[in-house]
Formats: sequence, structure tokens, C-alpha cells
Amino acid sequence: MQSAEANYKGVWGNRIGFGQRPALLVIDFLKGYTIEDSPLYAPGVVDAVARTPHLIEAARRTGIPVIHTRILYLAENCADGGIWVQKAPVMKAMVEGNELAEFCDEVAPAAGELVIVKQYASAFFGTSLAPHLHAQGIDTVVLAGCSTSGCIRASAVDAVQHGFRTIVVGDCVGDRHPDPHNANLFDIDSKYGDVVSREEAITAFGGASCP
Repeated sequence: MQSAEANYKGVWGNRIGFGQRPALLVIDFLKGYTIEDSPLYAPGVVDAVARTPHLIEAARRTGIPVIHTRILYLAENCADGGIWVQKAPVMKAMVEGNELAEFCDEVAPAAGELVIVKQYASAFFGTSLAPHLHAQGIDTVVLAGCSTSGCIRASAVDAVQHGFRTIVVGDCVGDRHPDPHNANLFDIDSKYGDVVSREEAITAFGGASCP
């Protein structure tokens, strides 16, 4: 049987590249994924959080907008999570006052940075993110955060469907197991956007036209 790379070659995997005006979207880097006794704990996310401050600092230094997302349920018994929290009741930890729902300190939003509150996997679903980006003239969405197989993948698919060039920084996303992490990076890079290194993203930030 052919390898996945050989099977996809010449069919999938075209490069889309950066546009002129990127924004960095830091998705759900919450303590629930990095505290060891949490049911959501994901070693790959711990590694990704450690690698991401340099990326965020580069975006801030070059004037690239940095936008953060968090999952937060406000209704009684997390009813605003709908069927998703029935499928994944572990997500009910994402409520105000629970430490697991707080941002990781190393990558927390700076004063004035936009925070998008969401109830589902995609940063675009049911939020004002897409119109905000379009209004700012953003043409490229650069994704860091977690988890690769969940909120990163969902946000990447929705980003391209909203007309944005979609870039995933492979060094700065993570999951609880390497198999879904690697499989989803392969699929995103093949069909929806480009997976790049942190260094490639930082270099692109330096050549961008800031909104």
C-alpha cells in the first residue's frame, strides 16, 4: 500500500501562503489542558504553550493583531454547549470560577487584545470573529493553540470557508496524543491551509502589512 504522502501527491497539498494582512489567533490555551490532574490534560499542549510566547511576542512587536479564544459556558448546566457537552461532558469544566477555564499564564491576553468567547469547537461558529477580521482587512489567519484534532481543525476548516488564507503553526499547536495531532496536521496541510514552523510564521510577520 502507498504511503499517505505518495497517495496525496499531485492531488492535495497545494501551498496557499501568507497574504498581506495576517492576524494571530491563539485558540483555547486554557489551564485545563496543562494541569496534570485535569481530565483534559494534554502533554502536547504543555509543549505547545511553552513554544508559543515567542510567536505571540513577534506578532505584537510587528503590529500583527493577536486574538485569543476561550470556551466558556454561561447557562445553567452548560446548556449553551448543546449536544457537544452531552457528547463530551468533560467540557463542563469550562465555566467562570473554575481554574481549568482560565488562560495559561505564559500566553494570556495582553491588555486591549480581543478575547472571543465561544461554546463550540470552531472559533468562528456563533461568534463575531469573521466579521471582525473582515472589517480589519485581515486576509490571513494564523492559528496556534489546542487541541489540534478539535478546536484547531474546526477553526482551520471554518477559516478557509470564510475566505481567509489559513496557516497553522505546527510547533505551537498540541493534543493529548501524537497520533490525532499528526493526522490532523497532515489533513489540514493537505486540504485547508498550510502548516508551517514557528520560525516561518515569525519571518512572515516581519514582511506583513499591518492593518
